Amino acid sequence: MDALTQIGERRIAEAVATGALDDLPGAGRPLPADDLAGVPDDLRACVLVLRNAGLLPPELELQRELLRLAHLLRACVDDDARARLQHEARAVRLRLALLLDHVRPTSPLLEYQDALVARLARGEGPP
Repeated sequence: MDALTQIGERRIAEAVATGALDDLPGAGRPLPADDLAGVPDDLRACVLVLRNAGLLPPELELQRELLRLAHLLRACVDDDARARLQHEARAVRLRLALLLDHVRPTSPLLEYQDALVARLARGEGPP
C-alpha cells in the first residue's frame, strides 16, 4: 500500500471512529448496483468521464431519440404531425439498425423498438 492510500485509509478510519460519517445520505443502506459491471476495468474511467459530461455512445443517443419520438407520437393528435413523427422515427430506426449492424448482425432490441413505436403510434401504452 502506498503512502497516499495509507493516509486516506487512516483518515477514513478516524472519521468512522468519531462518527463524522454517520449522518451521510444513504447511511446503513446497501450501495447501489454497479451499472458499469459489464465495462472492462481499463475503460471504466473513460465511460464515467463521458457519462458525467452528458455524452452517450451513438447507439444510445439514437435510442434516446427514439424514446423522445415515441413520447411525442403518444401525445400527438394532428395527423400530419403524426405522419412526420413516424417518418422521423423510421429514419432514426434505420440509422440505429445500420449502426448496430457493425456491432452485431441481428438486434432483438430493434424488433422490440419497432413494436413499441407502432403501439405508441396507435395510441396504446407500452406492453
